[in-house]
Amino acid sequence: MTTEQAMKAALQHYIDGFNAGDAEAILSLFAEHATLEDPVGGPVREGRQAISEFCQRATASGAKLTLVAPITGSQSNAAAMAFIADTVRNGKRVNIQAIDVMTFDDSGKIASMRAYWGPEDLKIL
Repeated sequence: MTTEQAMKAALQHYIDGFNAGDAEAILSLFAEHATLEDPVGGPVREGRQAISEFCQRATASGAKLTLVAPITGSQSNAAAMAFIADTVRNGKRVNIQAIDVMTFDDSGKIASMRAYWGPEDLKIL
C-alpha cells in the first residue's frame, strides 16, 4: 500500500506539473490503466492515451492550481485536495473551485482521479 506521505507528495507533484505547464510530468503520475473523471458525472477517461489528451488540453489552456487547504491523506489508498483552478474557457478567464480525490495502486501510481465541482463552482472573471 502507498504511504500517506507518498500520496500527498504525488498530489503536490500534480499541482506542480499543472503550474509548470508540464503535461508529461502530470501523466507520469498515473498508472497505465488509470481512470480520470473531471468533473464527476462527466465522461470517464480511461488509460494513458485518454489521460494524456486531458493533460495536454489542460496545460495548453494555461491552467494554474492553487490549494485552498492542505492536501489530505487517508488510512487507505486515497488522498484529496481542495483547490481553485484558474484557467480560460471559451476565451474567458474562469475560476473553478474543485476537490480532487485520487486513489493509488500498490506501486504508488494514481489509479483513479475524480474531480468534484459543478456549475455553481465555476466563476467567470
